[in-house]
Amino acid sequence: MGTTGAFALVDSVRRQGVKHMFGYPGGAILPVYDEIYQAESRGELTHILVRHEQAAVHAADGYARATGEVGVCIATSGPGATNLVTGIATAQMDSVPLVVITGQVPSYAIGTDAFQETDIWGITLPIVKHSYVIREAEDIARIVAEAFFIAGTGRPGPVLIDIPKDIAQKVFDYKPEVEVNLPGYKPTKKGHLHQVASAVKLIREAKRPLLYAGGGAIISNAHEELQQLATRFQIPVTTTLMGKGAFDENNPLSVGMLGMHGSAYANFAVQGCDLLIAVGARFDDRVTGKLDTFAPLAKVIHIDIDPAEVGKNRVPEVPIVGDVKIVLAAMLKSTSYEEAIQTHDWLDQIQEWKDDYPLAVPHYDTDLSPQEVIDEFRKQAPDAFYTTDVGQHQMWSAQFLKCGPRRWISSAGLGTMGYGMPAAMGVQVALPDRQVVCISGDASFQMNLQELATLAQYNIKVKIVIINNGWQGMVRQWQEAFYDQRYSSSNMEVGMPNFVKLADAFGLKGLLVTKGDDLGSIVAEILAHDGPVLADFRVKRDENCYPMVPPGASNAQMVGLPEPKRDRIKKATPAQVTAPLAAPRLDAITEPERVKELV
Repeated sequence: MGTTGAFALVDSVRRQGVKHMFGYPGGAILPVYDEIYQAESRGELTHILVRHEQAAVHAADGYARATGEVGVCIATSGPGATNLVTGIATAQMDSVPLVVITGQVPSYAIGTDAFQETDIWGITLPIVKHSYVIREAEDIARIVAEAFFIAGTGRPGPVLIDIPKDIAQKVFDYKPEVEVNLPGYKPTKKGHLHQVASAVKLIREAKRPLLYAGGGAIISNAHEELQQLATRFQIPVTTTLMGKGAFDENNPLSVGMLGMHGSAYANFAVQGCDLLIAVGARFDDRVTGKLDTFAPLAKVIHIDIDPAEVGKNRVPEVPIVGDVKIVLAAMLKSTSYEEAIQTHDWLDQIQEWKDDYPLAVPHYDTDLSPQEVIDEFRKQAPDAFYTTDVGQHQMWSAQFLKCGPRRWISSAGLGTMGYGMPAAMGVQVALPDRQVVCISGDASFQMNLQELATLAQYNIKVKIVIINNGWQGMVRQWQEAFYDQRYSSSNMEVGMPNFVKLADAFGLKGLLVTKGDDLGSIVAEILAHDGPVLADFRVKRDENCYPMVPPGASNAQMVGLPEPKRDRIKKATPAQVTAPLAAPRLDAITEPERVKELV
């Protein structure tokens, strides 16, 4: 007896080990939803109904980042499909494995401008790893197996499957197929042994090495190998926004995040190092600042599974194409625990920078600082999974939270506002027994606030923390610094909802927190509640996020640094010749040439 294409699609997805999918139905995808209904009734699958398709793809994204598995979302044709575009681009920029299923008008109607027809294959072509339009029902099993394989291997990314309605309804002789044969797709996993040996030689010779870990270290689950390499050679480690969690930030070798809002000591370490070991990182502009001044004294080892990234922005002395975990393991295998350590002076210098330019949590008499709210969650929920939206709260969270591998989930490359709460939903669905906290801003949260209904429907126990300053905070900070305080369309006070009443409208627990409240007990109450919580923290309105590397400046040219304890500095360093500024100004800051002379 034959089965429908819709059954073949759902069954093929289920055979990939998928337990959850996120989506929203519509006409063109209804045959597939009918099969989802039946699969759910058999206990084979759980579908989470979101309130907007963008939330479906963000939830699948959060699910994938937290687990390392391929996330799945589904939507109908036309506006359903186009509503996925921002989330697909987010996943592509951050190398997140997704399979995105979209309905399509019947194949015979494609090209006729039929109701709810869009060429989603063409629209998404630049922002997917691969894509399919199913033309024959007999191809469904093969396409699904290939899609999951492509999405989850090599450099991960989103894969689109577009299924016309008549293909979903077609009855045919379905044969499950899971073996994949793609002769033209063979990601390199093992690094070239000669290059590995060359990298080890440079590490042994370096006096001021620095490990620079990006999202690739998280994706490949290389945190243990990274820690072993750092420990064996006593190499300090800095991470990107995507790499956060790849190395224990409580370890003395950690210098935290680098880049535009990274720690001063991480940025100074990059400018002063003589060897930069890039591990699954892509030298993006928010990390490097002015590219030709980035790590000006360093030789570079670049390890990445994507050959297109190696040498794209910075030409390395030793390029290694391969899986980060496998390459680091090969490097460790070729070294010993008795390696001579030559980094004592370098680590002493970095400790001086840490002492002179710490990331401090401000406390005010009349206002609640954003940093102290975030820091309180760090203290009370150190093992939670944290998602964020985008803006100042994201950077403060990156600065002050200390997360383990896969416990930091944030839109980095695309910087997507509205990402945080749907991503947290995906994490919580994947890991129902873990604590999940979404740190958002009042502006970002309003991008997808309708998903409070999804939290309510499924009792998804996410704790949502709104850092509420009444602004699009990062936009306001840039307007203050670079646009003569012309705050064009960045004030969010007028029209802001009462978030506590909003939570109540959805049947959720809501809290308003001000300076007069006991912060510690409030955070404890939020974390202890057995259900979703929406907490509105009213913070200091004009607080800025520092340090900051101004656009077009080098990483040594940070603004907003505290006054250093100069009597403690023993030798000339980038820190010595960088003028600390209380407010963002572009005069009296260190030229890269002077840093090069003085280090």
